[in-house]
Amino acid sequence: MQEKAAAIRKSFQRPKFWVMGFGWCLAACAGAANVVAYKSWNLYASHVTGSTSNIAFRLEGYQQGEYGSETLKEACSLVFSFLVGAYACGILIDKNQVHLLGKAFYGLALVLNSALLVSAAFVPGRLLPACLVAAACGLQNAMCTSHFGAIVRTTHVTGTMTDIGSTMGRISMIYLRRACRCSQLTDIERAEIGVDARKLAVLAGLWTFYLVGGLIGIYVENIVAGPKALLVPAFVTGSVGVTYMACRQLLKDYIKKVEKERFSADLKEAQSALAHMGSRLQDLETGDTDLVADLDKEMGHMIDALHEVEADFDNLYQQPGNATESAQSNRQ
Repeated sequence: MQEKAAAIRKSFQRPKFWVMGFGWCLAACAGAANVVAYKSWNLYASHVTGSTSNIAFRLEGYQQGEYGSETLKEACSLVFSFLVGAYACGILIDKNQVHLLGKAFYGLALVLNSALLVSAAFVPGRLLPACLVAAACGLQNAMCTSHFGAIVRTTHVTGTMTDIGSTMGRISMIYLRRACRCSQLTDIERAEIGVDARKLAVLAGLWTFYLVGGLIGIYVENIVAGPKALLVPAFVTGSVGVTYMACRQLLKDYIKKVEKERFSADLKEAQSALAHMGSRLQDLETGDTDLVADLDKEMGHMIDALHEVEADFDNLYQQPGNATESAQSNRQ
């Protein structure tokens, strides 16, 4: 049971705060861009589901002669533009999981995202600038497809709210089941609740920042009265992209240093847990049978500590470009 609980905890690790901040920042930018697009051109740029449904409506209306070909063209163009943006991200970032310090061109992707938004702010017309914003949303959304076992979308929140609701339902069901049985939570149930709680923190932050970004976009658009409000999210994404490209090596060295310190601390904790476990086993061998329950808890703590060491080792030595260092460490 302890090993299964430890495996459940390992299935999802809460992203580091700077990684969550990166995702929340992108969600706020997408929320702002989406509301500005709607207020400026009456078109939602990131709602591929709605645009796809519009294609069905427009096809039916076109057949009945109720809609012109222009409305069908709008719906198809928005879906295709989002697809093109995601395609461009697949070329720049060839991994389906966030790895900010690897060889993927995150900085270039962010700068391209900013360029698309800036172009949309100044390009005349209605459909073309909306398609540029849709392409930017597709590019950004594909950057954060998944991270640490949780699906992360930064340009729309339908899936986010679905995950929040289902996660809260699972937590509630565990507590309700135990309340009906008048029994305490098992180690596995505590591990499941801990994992779901960490997921909720990430998902709730995404939804909140998307909403905040939308509010900022609305007020900025009211002030400048036009699509030039897109310059705000463009400035944010562009600044982050340029900073990432300029300071990538410094950031990589800093993160590596932090990972080494964390690895050393977790290794000492695992060694301490093993030593304490050994001493308790010696007490048990002398005939103290009351220590069985304590030993079970100590075993769980030791397994958790070892899994933390394993995760730290993966983060530290399994990054692209560190293969040589990993091999040298293994030989030592």
